[in-house]
Amino acid sequence: MKITCIIVDDEKLARDLLCEFLESHDQIEVAATCKNGTEAIKSIEKIKPDLLFLDIHMPGINGFDVLEHISYQPNVIFTTAYDQYAVRAFEKNAVDYLLKPIDEKRFAEALNRVISRKKEASPDLKHLLDELSTRALPGYSESIFVQKSDKYYRINVDDILYFEASGDYTVISTSNEQYVSSKGISKLESKLDQTLFLRIHRSTIINQNHLSEVEKHFNGGMIAIMQNGKTFPISRSYVRKIRDNIL
Repeated sequence: MKITCIIVDDEKLARDLLCEFLESHDQIEVAATCKNGTEAIKSIEKIKPDLLFLDIHMPGINGFDVLEHISYQPNVIFTTAYDQYAVRAFEKNAVDYLLKPIDEKRFAEALNRVISRKKEASPDLKHLLDELSTRALPGYSESIFVQKSDKYYRINVDDILYFEASGDYTVISTSNEQYVSSKGISKLESKLDQTLFLRIHRSTIINQNHLSEVEKHFNGGMIAIMQNGKTFPISRSYVRKIRDNIL
């Protein structure tokens, strides 16, 4: 996954330093370097880079002017010797704001923010897939879209073994893969076929077709044992629901 970038700075030493920092980051490709705002606007419109390293103070067209003159909006990391423009920079949705002289470790942190953004689905694609999933789940479609790394995959609902809450996210497990949903487990539960998926704990939903047995625990509780050997405690508040559904 290559990330194309353009470096814009009126100082050659500054441009060379950024190029040097980027040499150790194979996923970043420097598509152009520009010494002023006019060059920058032309290059950005032509190349449409993923990332822009942008100086603010330049003769003629400054960094903020550049952003006003382009129709394409890349990720922007501002590089400047002046700290008073930080608020305005973040109003422009800057990924980061690096003060000169730029520290290489601080530079790497800013770059990692861009890489993390890039790994997410593009807004249009994510919106489309979320819409597809939203349409499909209430009707209990035979398949849904799930995310893994920077891609979305269609999987059969029957292949899902269980859902496990992990903070604000939900881990979706099949027999050979795991996927992470940004939706909380309760939100996902409302979209699932309740005759197939059963909530057994505030952090667990199981596919009843992959449930092997339910054991009584020595303390009076119950344990769900899945066909793959995975076990889950059944919360006392869900025991009655278990009895009504499967016992």
